[in-house]
Amino acid sequence: MSSLDLGVIGNCAFGALIDDIGNIVWCCLPRFDGDPIFCQLLNGAHTDPGAPGIYKVELIDRVRSEQEYIKNTAVLVTRLYDKAGGAVEITDFAPRFMQLGRMFRPTTIVRIVRPLSGEPRVRMVLRPAHGYGAHRPEITRGSNHIRYISPPITLRLTTNAPLAFVLDETPFFLEEPLTLILGPDESLTRPIIETGREFLENTVEYWRRWSRTLALPLEWQSAVIRAAITLKLCSFEETGGIIAAMTTSIPESADSGRNWDYRYCWLRDSFFVVRALNRLGAVITMEDYLRYLTNIVGTADRGRLQPVYGIALERRLPERQVDTLPGYRGMGPVRVGNQAHEHHQHDVYGHVVLAACQAFFDERLFRPAGVDIFRHLEAVGDRAFELHDKPDAGLWELRGRARVHTYSVLMCWAACDRLAKIATRLELPARSRHWRARAKTIREALLGQAWNADVNSFVGSFGGTDVDASLLLMAEIGFLDADDPRFVATVEAVERRLRRGNHLMRYDAPDDFGTPENAFTICTFWFIDALAAIGRNEEAREMFESVLACRNPLGLLSEDVDPSSNELWGNFPQTYSQVGLIHCAMRLSRSWEEAL
Repeated sequence: MSSLDLGVIGNCAFGALIDDIGNIVWCCLPRFDGDPIFCQLLNGAHTDPGAPGIYKVELIDRVRSEQEYIKNTAVLVTRLYDKAGGAVEITDFAPRFMQLGRMFRPTTIVRIVRPLSGEPRVRMVLRPAHGYGAHRPEITRGSNHIRYISPPITLRLTTNAPLAFVLDETPFFLEEPLTLILGPDESLTRPIIETGREFLENTVEYWRRWSRTLALPLEWQSAVIRAAITLKLCSFEETGGIIAAMTTSIPESADSGRNWDYRYCWLRDSFFVVRALNRLGAVITMEDYLRYLTNIVGTADRGRLQPVYGIALERRLPERQVDTLPGYRGMGPVRVGNQAHEHHQHDVYGHVVLAACQAFFDERLFRPAGVDIFRHLEAVGDRAFELHDKPDAGLWELRGRARVHTYSVLMCWAACDRLAKIATRLELPARSRHWRARAKTIREALLGQAWNADVNSFVGSFGGTDVDASLLLMAEIGFLDADDPRFVATVEAVERRLRRGNHLMRYDAPDDFGTPENAFTICTFWFIDALAAIGRNEEAREMFESVLACRNPLGLLSEDVDPSSNELWGNFPQTYSQVGLIHCAMRLSRSWEEAL
């Protein structure tokens, strides 16, 4: 049965997911939102054993496996053991390193397979698919390579493994290390073993150097490093876009129908990713994302923004269902595209301004933001002010109803508040006064219409009675002080309504698909952060440790958790969840001074 005990490899151009026995079960090419050439993850619980869409190195008579990353890298190592004492090791990675003065990140998967002990017999199974699992490619053979032709993509496997054994999936004794390089239809310029070894050494060195630059907390360092690497892997470096997750249609809970395609750039999620990496000192991703934002904001019609865009700035992401894949554990539908690009979600305006804000203040940047970008952001602020009291779908993307959502109003306030601060930084006093006045207007509306005295809490929408987890961000965004009695009361109300053990629901009111069943992991992290902010630090630490225990064996998180079993659900790996982990670790960790 499929599970989310998966590792992720990638190089900021594409990614691949690998299960706990070394099978590559998901990989889209030529980029994150492309056709999955390996799609076994969505091929159901009971599939034809000959179905396409998988890439595995199978150890005959395997009895156990173990898996780990090479420390502080995105290089994954899987070891398989058979019943006779034979063992093999599979090292998987996507090359990423500096070459000829620029980053080398080809759409290439390298697998190095070597015997460890005994007389292991292996079987190579390489079955790319296209058309979302519907078709097999045409196959041709060269002297040392196999070509898989699926227009418009042709892949070439170059290897020192016997090609006949690969093509026929014939078991054979593994007597010496084998290198398999699957990528573009291009010839290697050096011997394959030398190429594989050099790619591995350079990629390991890149990730170790990158990890070394992170400004880590004293505690939970390995968890933070893994989360940071995962966030980095979800960035599409070519344009600066950041995806929400590498998968589509992993359901939020079993048979819920809450199956969405997350292989796109939500401006909301991306803000949180950039903020988390900034806190760790990884500012290059922010510079890349600012370039992406500038392209969006600079061409927006009167500042109007969508909540989500394609990773290459695509505005239309038409949503459709595909019938060629049964879905995760057979739990369809499988969706491609996302209707959210049509939604009105007014919080997006605040997230864009917040994401860009640091670029006006951070003197480390090669390309600091200036007046030109500020003028584009003012159009975004105008739109935020215009829409702050208008109904929208909210950050939870409710498809069946619109309300004036408190969080959307909060983020419209944040857009105006930060524009005032940026204007002050740029020595534009008139514009600063203008935006402060607008922020004050929105603040008064929120305080007057989102506070419910009967509930003794802020509520999720103007005039409503329900609370939702986004209210926990009111102090983090700077709207209220953490010790404000209204914020403390709101945290307590959210706890009463939405806490399930050591997990938090995003809301408990029925939506388009009924009442949510699983906890939303980022909301749990928001609650942990809010607990610490109001002085309940020990409770926050205990809850944080419990969430860390829900990570899969490689330290990764998906979108959701079943609060009764701690099983992971939802798209994977979820950037939002890794962000929450980093933020809470930074908040809760003892300082270096306390330990040294």
